[in-house]
Amino acid sequence: MSKSDIKSMLPTELEASLAEMGEPSYRAGQIFTWLMRGAPDFASMTNIGKSLQQKLDERFYITVPEILRKQVSKEDGTIKYLWKLRDGSAIESVLMRYKHGNTVCVSSQVGCRMNCAFCASAHGGLIRNLTASEILDQVLFSEKDSGSKISNIVLMGIGEPLDNFDNVMKFLELVNHPDGMNIGMRHISLSTCGLPDKIDKLADYNLQLTLSLSLHAPDDKTRLELMPVGRRYPIREVIDACRRYYEKTGRRISIEYAMIDRVNDSDEQAEMLADIAHSISAHINLIPLNNVEGSPLKPSRRINQFIKTLEGKGANVTVRRRLGGDIEAACGQLRKKVTG
Repeated sequence: MSKSDIKSMLPTELEASLAEMGEPSYRAGQIFTWLMRGAPDFASMTNIGKSLQQKLDERFYITVPEILRKQVSKEDGTIKYLWKLRDGSAIESVLMRYKHGNTVCVSSQVGCRMNCAFCASAHGGLIRNLTASEILDQVLFSEKDSGSKISNIVLMGIGEPLDNFDNVMKFLELVNHPDGMNIGMRHISLSTCGLPDKIDKLADYNLQLTLSLSLHAPDDKTRLELMPVGRRYPIREVIDACRRYYEKTGRRISIEYAMIDRVNDSDEQAEMLADIAHSISAHINLIPLNNVEGSPLKPSRRINQFIKTLEGKGANVTVRRRLGGDIEAACGQLRKKVTG
């Protein structure tokens, strides 16, 4: 009998499985608590008895990622983890420290199929989706290893979260569960390159998380040069989906915009971007481009002028603080590292 991933199960699902095993339902809460503490095996669950431990071990496995590499930024204390997963795949996640608390940036896939020109994560394409437990483990074990309480999560690491929709939704349920890490939805941000059908599907859940749209160009021609997904979904369709999302959830959307020299940083493009933001009541978050090995794209030298043009049109704009640049932990720099 092949074993199942127990950490991807909610307490209600655990109760159902335990009932099939002839075990009382209250055991589900005990097991779930141990899993959310990072228990590495069933033998460490000291209050459930050896007989049940053995039955669980016959039916389930517990995901426990291995730290292959841990890098700490000398500039700002940011920590980048390279995790080895159960099948030998490797992903990266980043723990960032802010005055308002600690944020972990997690990956949702091994690799990525989106192939954005300014991002290292898609090199080599998509290998597979992460399970809910593998996404959760990045939060759980970053907290355990660092000794720092995680208060915020951003799904902005390797992969497109909405391309792994079901597992990401299960992860959100798990990490938000009051008997687990209990991280509120308003402390979670999900970044997407813009998949209109999945944005509509996410809106139906009416979660109070922050949706961030990776736009990076205000016109289809430029966006297609940077983001192949633009071939399938023109900007108008993406923005219409974002408008529906805002109307249904009441949650303000953030537009992410990497500033690239002589590609998307003209005054005309700033005016177009401001118009888009106004149309969906969005906030604009400018991202100084981070260098990616092998990419010809360079950081913009016109950020201040770009901001001036945006603000001149009444746009709400901020510039993302650059963290972990000395350890390649900044936006667009995460990779599915080759191990060995």
